[in-house]
Amino acid sequence: MISRLSPAPRLQIHADAEAMIQAAAAAFVARAQAAMDAHGRFSVALAGGGTPKPLYELLATAPLRDAVDWSRVDVFFGDERCVPPDSPRSNYRMANEALLSKLPIPAANVHRLHGEDDPAQAALAYEQVLRAAFRREQPRFDLILLGIGDNGHTASLFPGCACLRESERLVCAQYVESQHEWRLTFTRPLINAAAAVWLLADGAGKAGILADVFGGAYQPDVWPIQYVAPRAGDYEWWLDRAAAAQLPDA
Repeated sequence: MISRLSPAPRLQIHADAEAMIQAAAAAFVARAQAAMDAHGRFSVALAGGGTPKPLYELLATAPLRDAVDWSRVDVFFGDERCVPPDSPRSNYRMANEALLSKLPIPAANVHRLHGEDDPAQAALAYEQVLRAAFRREQPRFDLILLGIGDNGHTASLFPGCACLRESERLVCAQYVESQHEWRLTFTRPLINAAAAVWLLADGAGKAGILADVFGGAYQPDVWPIQYVAPRAGDYEWWLDRAAAAQLPDA
């Protein structure tokens, strides 16, 4: 199978979900250390969903937790539901319970999306936070973590949504009809400026959509994950063998 994606992602395929998470956690630590060696800090945007939760839980335990200087890590979020931070549906709450609350990381280093506020104002405020944190017109994350939905959405970029066409803003607010709720999300320009983007997926339920996205027709308005194309960065898919079953070399 030849990928229609450009750049084509590097496939990191592991025997099962546990092996994939262990490898991704080790690579996360290595990337954090390399970023700190290169420019003093490590900036990461976390993803919500079920797949990254075990990764966060593993990073919160020794020895991986102790291998990172968390005082030099800046944590952001690639998307959020417009709910309070203590909602069971909040990406921030999941990441905080699985990882952040267990780390020696300064509170000032954790930047959550304020889903409890007016969506448009919350998106604008987060964009200002990003520009202030990175001190540049186009923020460049060391690492952005993403997931993929069964419909090909990633972050909160859903099929046919207006935010897919955003070319200037870094953060977008939109009402997602299929979910019956407001969402806040990173936009394509911000995601594709990253030094590294990792897609994490596991389970046989993801095999079909991953094969469609990887080798099917290029139709990113239908499968928004196809818009992910880091301009000058690494793009990797971290998968277990079940999710990768319909991909080459699986």
